[in-house]
Amino acid sequence: MFYLLIVVNLISFIIFGLDKRKAIQHQRRISESFLLTVTFLGGTFGAVLAMLIFRHKVSKKSFLWKFGVVILIQLVVFYFLKEKFKISSFL
Repeated sequence: MFYLLIVVNLISFIIFGLDKRKAIQHQRRISESFLLTVTFLGGTFGAVLAMLIFRHKVSKKSFLWKFGVVILIQLVVFYFLKEKFKISSFL
């Protein structure tokens, strides 16, 4: 599971970086819904890191709101899974 999360976060980081590069070059962009989907599927840390390093999507308030909702949903899902499967608290 740990290795899967590393791969998903690496992919998320690359996708956010690629979208920033496309934005600079005025090319067709990666959709926000795809960026948010990758984030939701476990790429949160990669997305946050890419947003900070590339300064990408950090000033777009509508995206930040959606990004926050994705993180909130992840936290709620994690909480319920933790309770259902009695996962130890260090996760």
